[in-house]
Amino acid sequence: MADFAARYARAFADVVLAAGTPVDQVNAQLNDFLAALDEAADLRQALFNPALAADVRVRVIDALAPRLHLGREVRNFLAVLLRHDRMDAVQQIVAEYRAEVDRRQGISEVEVISARRLDADERSQMEQQVARLAGNRVRARFREDNGLIGGAVVRIGSTIYDGSVRGRLDRMKQELVAG
Repeated sequence: MADFAARYARAFADVVLAAGTPVDQVNAQLNDFLAALDEAADLRQALFNPALAADVRVRVIDALAPRLHLGREVRNFLAVLLRHDRMDAVQQIVAEYRAEVDRRQGISEVEVISARRLDADERSQMEQQVARLAGNRVRARFREDNGLIGGAVVRIGSTIYDGSVRGRLDRMKQELVAG
């Protein structure tokens, strides 16, 4: 990740948290903007066209803001990116912003890989167990891998907890070969 992306992300997190704007609301606005950017080639052309003056491109954001219900903080953030020719890195900066806000709020991003699809109650229980393991709140992403046979693998940052049947069998195999 580019150093400038982290700097913009930290500054935007400072603004959002100081303003007291709900983070979920800001994330929804950013999602709407990124979706519009992804779907509309003419919008991308207008915002990424260096031949257009920054003020003209900011007016495009201003015209789009009411339709996407962009709050002042998000609108100003996008204007700053345009004025500093950083709009081409908006997705990187938004991803870094989200990670920064999570860090500040004590939320760990975790991945839970299970052998089968977990229902809502199982997901909730798994999140609670993982939160105790991580020592803070977690935002869990769940996915399935039927190659695990049973159980689950949990990834918190760079630490992996393997409670899968496949993992247990692999460990038993290593012990037998070593012994």
